[in-house]
Amino acid sequence: MKWLDRLRIRHTLRHHPIPHDVWEALMHEAGIFRGLSAVERAHLRELTTLFLHRKTFSGVQGLTVSTKMAVAVAAQACLLILKLGLDFYDGWIEVVLYPAAFRVERERIDNAGLVSHEALALSGESWSHGAVILSWNDVVSDLNDPRAGHNVVLHEFAHKLDMLNGSANGMPSLHANMVLQQWTEAFSHAFNHIQLQLLHHRHSDIDAYAATSPAEFFAVASEYFFTDSLRLLHHYPEVYAQLVLFYRQDTVRRPASAG
Repeated sequence: MKWLDRLRIRHTLRHHPIPHDVWEALMHEAGIFRGLSAVERAHLRELTTLFLHRKTFSGVQGLTVSTKMAVAVAAQACLLILKLGLDFYDGWIEVVLYPAAFRVERERIDNAGLVSHEALALSGESWSHGAVILSWNDVVSDLNDPRAGHNVVLHEFAHKLDMLNGSANGMPSLHANMVLQQWTEAFSHAFNHIQLQLLHHRHSDIDAYAATSPAEFFAVASEYFFTDSLRLLHHYPEVYAQLVLFYRQDTVRRPASAG
Protein backbone atom coordinates (compact mmCIF):
# COMPACT_ATOMS: atom_id res chain seq x y z
CA MET A 1 0.00 0.00 0.00
CA LYS A 2 1.70 3.14 -1.24
CA TRP A 3 0.05 5.47 1.26
CA LEU A 4 1.39 3.35 4.13
CA ASP A 5 4.89 3.36 2.62
CA ARG A 6 4.78 7.15 2.33
CA LEU A 7 3.64 7.38 5.96
CA ARG A 8 6.55 5.22 7.10
CA ILE A 9 9.01 7.30 5.08
CA ARG A 10 7.74 10.55 6.58
CA HIS A 11 7.97 9.04 10.07
CA THR A 12 11.57 7.91 9.51
CA LEU A 13 12.66 11.26 8.12
CA ARG A 14 11.01 13.12 11.00
CA HIS A 15 12.10 10.90 13.89
CA HIS A 16 15.49 9.59 12.74
CA PRO A 17 17.23 12.59 11.15
CA ILE A 18 20.95 12.69 10.43
CA PRO A 19 22.62 15.15 12.83
CA HIS A 20 23.01 18.48 11.07
CA ASP A 21 26.68 18.92 11.96
CA VAL A 22 27.58 15.42 10.73
CA TRP A 23 25.84 15.94 7.40
CA GLU A 24 27.18 19.43 6.75
CA ALA A 25 30.74 18.39 7.59
CA LEU A 26 30.55 15.48 5.15
CA MET A 27 29.10 17.60 2.36
CA HIS A 28 31.77 20.26 2.91
CA GLU A 29 34.80 18.00 3.34
CA ALA A 30 34.19 15.18 0.84
CA GLY A 31 34.88 16.28 -2.72
CA ILE A 32 32.71 13.56 -4.22
CA PHE A 33 29.58 15.50 -3.19
CA ARG A 34 30.64 19.01 -4.16
CA GLY A 35 29.10 18.98 -7.62
CA LEU A 36 25.61 18.24 -6.34
CA SER A 37 22.96 20.93 -6.45
CA ALA A 38 21.10 21.97 -3.31
CA VAL A 39 18.09 19.93 -4.44
CA GLU A 40 20.25 16.87 -5.09
CA ARG A 41 21.91 17.19 -1.68
CA ALA A 42 18.53 17.41 0.02
CA HIS A 43 17.34 14.29 -1.79
CA LEU A 44 20.61 12.50 -1.01
CA ARG A 45 20.12 13.30 2.67
CA GLU A 46 16.65 11.76 2.61
CA LEU A 47 17.90 8.63 0.84
CA THR A 48 20.80 8.34 3.28
CA THR A 49 18.46 8.67 6.25
CA LEU A 50 16.22 5.90 4.93
CA PHE A 51 19.22 3.73 4.07
CA LEU A 52 20.55 4.04 7.63
CA HIS A 53 17.14 3.09 9.00
CA ARG A 54 16.78 0.02 6.76
CA LYS A 55 20.32 -1.37 6.95
CA THR A 56 22.43 -2.46 9.89
CA PHE A 57 26.08 -1.45 10.39
CA SER A 58 28.46 -3.77 12.22
CA GLY A 59 32.06 -3.22 13.21
CA VAL A 60 34.45 -6.16 13.63
CA GLN A 61 37.90 -6.65 15.13
CA GLY A 62 37.10 -4.12 17.84
CA LEU A 63 35.85 -1.38 15.52
CA THR A 64 32.92 0.65 16.85
CA VAL A 65 30.82 2.19 14.09
CA SER A 66 29.87 5.76 14.96
CA THR A 67 27.03 7.75 13.42
CA LYS A 68 29.59 9.77 11.46
CA MET A 69 31.12 6.60 9.99
CA ALA A 70 27.77 5.10 9.03
CA VAL A 71 26.64 8.35 7.39
CA ALA A 72 29.88 8.59 5.39
CA VAL A 73 29.37 5.11 3.93
CA ALA A 74 25.61 5.43 3.43
CA ALA A 75 25.83 8.79 1.64
CA GLN A 76 28.34 7.45 -0.88
CA ALA A 77 26.24 4.34 -1.42
CA CYS A 78 23.16 6.47 -2.00
CA LEU A 79 24.97 8.68 -4.50
CA LEU A 80 24.76 5.74 -6.91
CA ILE A 81 20.98 5.48 -6.49
CA LEU A 82 20.27 9.22 -6.26
CA LYS A 83 17.89 8.98 -9.24
CA LEU A 84 17.02 5.30 -8.85
CA GLY A 85 15.62 4.83 -5.35
CA LEU A 86 16.29 2.50 -2.41
CA ASP A 87 14.54 -0.45 -4.06
CA PHE A 88 17.78 -1.00 -5.96
CA TYR A 89 19.35 -2.05 -2.65
CA ASP A 90 16.65 -4.54 -1.75
CA GLY A 91 17.40 -8.12 -0.72
CA TRP A 92 20.08 -7.60 1.91
CA ILE A 93 20.50 -5.63 5.13
CA GLU A 94 24.07 -5.55 6.52
CA VAL A 95 27.15 -3.39 6.05
CA VAL A 96 30.25 -4.72 7.83
CA LEU A 97 33.25 -2.50 8.54
CA TYR A 98 36.74 -3.79 9.24
CA PRO A 99 39.33 -1.41 10.67
CA ALA A 100 41.64 -1.99 7.69
CA ALA A 101 42.12 -4.36 4.75
CA PHE A 102 40.87 -7.83 5.67
CA ARG A 103 42.14 -11.26 4.68
CA VAL A 104 40.02 -13.86 2.91
CA GLU A 105 40.76 -17.37 1.70
CA ARG A 106 40.01 -18.24 -1.89
CA GLU A 107 39.95 -21.62 -3.59
CA ARG A 108 41.44 -21.78 -7.07
CA ILE A 109 41.23 -24.63 -9.59
CA ASP A 110 43.78 -24.63 -12.42
CA ASN A 111 43.38 -26.06 -15.91
CA ALA A 112 44.64 -29.43 -14.72
CA GLY A 113 41.98 -29.58 -12.02
CA LEU A 114 44.37 -29.00 -9.15
CA VAL A 115 42.88 -27.11 -6.22
CA SER A 116 44.93 -24.51 -4.39
CA HIS A 117 44.16 -21.95 -1.70
CA GLU A 118 45.32 -18.37 -1.57
CA ALA A 119 44.99 -15.62 1.01
CA LEU A 120 44.00 -12.18 -0.25
CA ALA A 121 43.90 -8.79 1.46
CA LEU A 122 40.78 -6.92 0.36
CA SER A 123 39.50 -3.39 0.88
CA GLY A 124 35.94 -4.39 0.05
CA GLU A 125 33.67 -7.27 -0.89
CA SER A 126 30.00 -7.71 -1.81
CA TRP A 127 28.00 -10.87 -1.35
CA SER A 128 24.94 -11.67 -3.40
CA HIS A 129 21.95 -11.33 -1.04
CA GLY A 130 24.48 -10.80 1.76
CA ALA A 131 26.58 -8.13 3.36
CA VAL A 132 28.72 -5.38 1.90
CA ILE A 133 32.10 -5.56 3.62
CA LEU A 134 34.44 -2.56 3.68
CA SER A 135 37.79 -1.52 5.09
CA TRP A 136 37.22 1.66 7.08
CA ASN A 137 40.79 2.82 6.45
CA ASP A 138 40.11 2.69 2.72
CA VAL A 139 36.80 4.50 3.09
CA VAL A 140 38.57 7.29 4.98
CA SER A 141 41.38 7.43 2.42
CA ASP A 142 38.89 7.79 -0.44
CA LEU A 143 37.17 10.67 1.35
CA ASN A 144 40.24 12.54 2.60
CA ASP A 145 42.69 11.81 -0.20
CA PRO A 146 40.55 10.92 -3.22
CA ARG A 147 42.10 9.34 -6.29
CA ALA A 148 40.41 9.53 -9.66
CA GLY A 149 38.78 6.22 -10.47
CA HIS A 150 39.16 4.80 -6.97
CA ASN A 151 36.39 4.59 -4.39
CA VAL A 152 35.77 1.37 -2.48
CA VAL A 153 32.21 2.26 -1.45
CA LEU A 154 31.15 3.10 -5.00
CA HIS A 155 32.86 -0.04 -6.27
CA GLU A 156 31.21 -2.48 -3.88
CA PHE A 157 27.77 -0.91 -4.11
CA ALA A 158 27.99 -0.95 -7.90
CA HIS A 159 28.42 -4.71 -7.52
CA LYS A 160 25.23 -4.73 -5.45
CA LEU A 161 23.36 -3.02 -8.30
CA ASP A 162 24.84 -5.56 -10.71
CA MET A 163 23.72 -8.46 -8.49
CA LEU A 164 20.14 -7.26 -8.09
CA ASN A 165 19.00 -9.48 -10.97
CA GLY A 166 21.22 -12.42 -10.06
CA SER A 167 24.98 -12.87 -10.10
CA ALA A 168 27.46 -10.09 -10.81
CA ASN A 169 28.15 -10.20 -14.55
CA GLY A 170 28.39 -6.58 -15.62
CA MET A 171 24.75 -6.54 -16.70
CA PRO A 172 22.50 -4.85 -14.12
CA SER A 173 18.75 -4.61 -14.65
CA LEU A 174 18.37 -2.04 -17.40
CA HIS A 175 15.56 0.52 -17.47
CA ALA A 176 12.72 0.28 -19.98
CA ASN A 177 14.17 3.09 -22.10
CA MET A 178 17.53 1.33 -22.48
CA VAL A 179 18.50 -1.01 -25.33
CA LEU A 180 20.21 -4.24 -24.31
CA GLN A 181 22.22 -4.45 -27.53
CA GLN A 182 23.62 -0.93 -27.08
CA TRP A 183 24.72 -1.72 -23.52
CA THR A 184 26.28 -5.02 -24.56
CA GLU A 185 28.15 -3.52 -27.51
CA ALA A 186 29.47 -0.55 -25.51
CA PHE A 187 30.72 -2.59 -22.58
CA SER A 188 31.99 -5.53 -24.63
CA HIS A 189 34.01 -3.25 -26.91
CA ALA A 190 35.52 -1.38 -23.96
CA PHE A 191 36.26 -4.57 -22.02
CA ASN A 192 37.97 -6.17 -25.02
CA HIS A 193 39.92 -2.97 -25.65
CA ILE A 194 41.38 -2.78 -22.15
CA GLN A 195 42.28 -6.47 -22.24
CA LEU A 196 44.17 -5.92 -25.51
CA GLN A 197 46.00 -2.96 -24.00
CA LEU A 198 47.24 -5.13 -21.16
CA LEU A 199 48.02 -8.05 -23.45
CA HIS A 200 50.34 -5.79 -25.43
CA HIS A 201 51.84 -4.34 -22.23
CA ARG A 202 50.36 -0.92 -22.81
CA HIS A 203 49.09 1.44 -20.14
CA SER A 204 45.34 0.96 -19.77
CA ASP A 205 42.94 3.86 -20.27
CA ILE A 206 41.36 3.21 -16.87
CA ASP A 207 42.40 1.11 -13.89
CA ALA A 208 43.65 -2.25 -15.11
CA TYR A 209 41.48 -4.05 -12.55
CA ALA A 210 38.58 -3.37 -14.92
CA ALA A 211 40.01 -6.08 -17.20
CA THR A 212 39.49 -8.78 -14.54
CA SER A 213 35.91 -9.56 -15.57
CA PRO A 214 32.81 -7.85 -17.00
CA ALA A 215 31.53 -7.42 -13.43
CA GLU A 216 34.70 -5.64 -12.37
CA PHE A 217 34.64 -3.51 -15.52
CA PHE A 218 31.16 -2.27 -14.61
CA ALA A 219 32.21 -1.52 -11.02
CA VAL A 220 35.40 0.29 -12.07
CA ALA A 221 33.57 2.22 -14.80
CA SER A 222 31.07 3.29 -12.13
CA GLU A 223 33.92 4.54 -9.95
CA TYR A 224 35.18 6.68 -12.84
CA PHE A 225 31.66 7.85 -13.65
CA PHE A 226 31.45 9.52 -10.24
CA THR A 227 35.10 10.42 -9.58
CA ASP A 228 36.67 11.10 -13.00
CA SER A 229 33.82 11.34 -15.47
CA LEU A 230 35.81 13.28 -18.05
CA ARG A 231 38.37 10.50 -18.36
CA LEU A 232 35.66 7.88 -18.80
CA LEU A 233 33.87 10.04 -21.37
CA HIS A 234 37.11 10.65 -23.29
CA HIS A 235 38.22 7.01 -23.52
CA TYR A 236 34.89 5.18 -23.53
CA PRO A 237 32.12 7.58 -24.61
CA GLU A 238 29.67 4.78 -25.37
CA VAL A 239 30.12 3.33 -21.88
CA TYR A 240 29.68 6.77 -20.37
CA ALA A 241 26.46 7.28 -22.36
CA GLN A 242 25.06 3.97 -21.10
CA LEU A 243 25.91 4.84 -17.50
CA VAL A 244 24.15 8.19 -17.91
CA LEU A 245 21.03 6.25 -18.90
CA PHE A 246 21.46 3.68 -16.14
CA TYR A 247 22.25 6.01 -13.23
CA ARG A 248 20.04 8.78 -14.66
CA GLN A 249 22.81 11.24 -13.85
CA ASP A 250 25.14 13.18 -16.16
CA THR A 251 28.17 13.62 -13.94
CA VAL A 252 30.31 15.45 -16.52
CA ARG A 253 27.91 18.37 -16.36
CA ARG A 254 28.33 18.87 -12.62
CA PRO A 255 30.42 21.89 -11.61
CA ALA A 256 32.94 19.77 -9.68
CA SER A 257 33.33 17.18 -12.44
CA ALA A 258 36.76 15.59 -12.05
CA GLY A 259 39.18 15.83 -14.88
